[in-house]
Amino acid sequence: METSQRDRLPSIVDQNSLWRVVGLALLTLALCYLAASLGGLLIITVPQKLWPLWPGCAVLVSILLISPRRTWPILVPAGLAGIVLYDVPAGVPLQPLAILLFADIVEVSIAFWGVRYFLGGVVRFDSLKAFAKYAFITVILGPLVTSIIGAQALNVDRVISGAIDFLSDGLAFLTIAPAILGWVEHYRTRPRASRAYYLEAVVLSAALFCLCFGMFVARPHASPALLYSLVPFLLWSAIRFGSAGAGTAASIVSLVSIWGAVSGRGPFTEADPISRVFTLQLFLLFTAVPFMTLAVLVEERKRQEAVLRESEERFRLMANTAPTMIWMSGTDKLCTFFNRGWLNFTGQSMEQELGNGWVAGVHPDDVDRCFGVYSSAFDSRADFEMEYRLRRHDGEYRWIVDYGVPRFGSNGTFCGYVGSCVDITERKLSEISLHDLTGRLIHAQEEERAHIARELHDDISQRMAFLQIGLEQFEQNIPGLTSSDRKELQNLTEVASEVSSDLHFMSHQLHPARLDLQGLVAATGSFCREVSNQHGLEIKFVHHDVPSQIPTDVALCLFRIVQEALRNVMKHSKASAAEVELSGQRGGVDLCISDPGAGFDPECAKRKGGLGLISMTERLRLIGGTLAVLSQPSRGTQIRVHVPLPAGPTLSAYEPNHSRANA
Repeated sequence: METSQRDRLPSIVDQNSLWRVVGLALLTLALCYLAASLGGLLIITVPQKLWPLWPGCAVLVSILLISPRRTWPILVPAGLAGIVLYDVPAGVPLQPLAILLFADIVEVSIAFWGVRYFLGGVVRFDSLKAFAKYAFITVILGPLVTSIIGAQALNVDRVISGAIDFLSDGLAFLTIAPAILGWVEHYRTRPRASRAYYLEAVVLSAALFCLCFGMFVARPHASPALLYSLVPFLLWSAIRFGSAGAGTAASIVSLVSIWGAVSGRGPFTEADPISRVFTLQLFLLFTAVPFMTLAVLVEERKRQEAVLRESEERFRLMANTAPTMIWMSGTDKLCTFFNRGWLNFTGQSMEQELGNGWVAGVHPDDVDRCFGVYSSAFDSRADFEMEYRLRRHDGEYRWIVDYGVPRFGSNGTFCGYVGSCVDITERKLSEISLHDLTGRLIHAQEEERAHIARELHDDISQRMAFLQIGLEQFEQNIPGLTSSDRKELQNLTEVASEVSSDLHFMSHQLHPARLDLQGLVAATGSFCREVSNQHGLEIKFVHHDVPSQIPTDVALCLFRIVQEALRNVMKHSKASAAEVELSGQRGGVDLCISDPGAGFDPECAKRKGGLGLISMTERLRLIGGTLAVLSQPSRGTQIRVHVPLPAGPTLSAYEPNHSRANA
């Protein structure tokens, strides 16, 4: 068992400690003697003596629970001695006295060690579960065993005596013990409570005592209806002072009502003595149990609120010291909290930002998109990530990335959202610079390709044509050549022709002149036929509803993607066929290249940084297009591209009817 610092006593050899332990033992003896004497004053003779309330064991157990551990071996005999000091002068015979003493020892042991084991030695009535354990051990189990043993001590009706003893001990543990434990715990946890708090408790106790005295003692036969007047005071004590107040109030009602019954006054004097005791005990039991339960529920709610406040304070402390901007919203989509980082960034106060006030700092061009993403995620209870521009305290708009996740209570109830924001302006500027550089590189690449293509087509290709013609004329003008020489010239002529054809094909790959002259559909179809003829790949080209006028950069981008995709089909897929589809729909142009080949893992390709996919992605980004790669190993590959086109008259003029061609 753990021992706190306040429970540690100096060595018994220390004289000061010895006197402290002796003083505590004498105090325990005196308190237990007074408790037993108080129980003796509340005896109802029927003609045998019966105790409606026996506080001796409850007081001793309470003292043990609040005392240092090393004093228990001294306090237990001191407390039992105090009880015996009352029993001996009261004329209890030796044998019944021994049985009653044994019963008290058993009850104290069960109550004390049961509480120590099941509640960890700390009795706090701040949860219904803890109160239920306490009630079962001290109000039911201990008194039940004790009543069975104690009924053997007296030559009276053992059933009646045992039942009354069971209720008398249980009532003491339900009223007096919670009052003692509750006030001691209150003093330890709140030593500096205000004077008004204690004054209120004294006033409440005095008012309740006066009401009980007037109802149970002052009037010979009070009406049972007056018992309802106790309810407001019991509610007051339970709600305002918790288990300590409820136990104190129940103790006052118990002691004064028994005093009145012993004096033959109050509402419990009409029936025969035994029925009077039972009725009185049942009244006290049904008075104490609900209000103690109410007090426990109030304490549990206060403890939960304190834990929640502490958790919120920890969160606010963490949030205010975090290097990011943090916000929270409720179930109505309105923001309820912004950390210090957010407020310092915007230069606004909490009141200005709460609710929808933060929207005033969002860039006007980003407000609708921002609200759209937030509302959509909020309605579906999903995580979200969005980027928008937020005005800084100096008036400059900065790019931030906002991550939001839903919050749920312990019971799964949706509580709102919590999010964090990071300033990414520098990263955004770097991305813009990188994208601009990429665009310039691609543009420079296309210009260089066009230059090389023109050189190949207009210069080198023409020279190769002249060379081929010259070789043919040379063969015709010299008739005396041998057959081997003629064959060699024919081979040279064929090589020149092949080189000329390859140069022509290469110039078309570098810069498709047909794309500028005849459009995207004709250039794509021609390229598919050339690839099919040169490499033996069966390519099915399909097009429908393609706009007749497409911006040059869009047409060039789509053509380059077709080139790259078919090059990958020939190089990696090991497929014997492929399909290229061009279509105009959804306010743009769609391109789909598919093959039934080997396939691959797109995620793995992204991690490896394949240049083909990177080139496609960068080209599409420059014109606002999107790329989707659908592929699995051994299941082929499909590349889907969509490029939006501006609305205009060009979108109404389409190529002639749907067509399908096999290259």
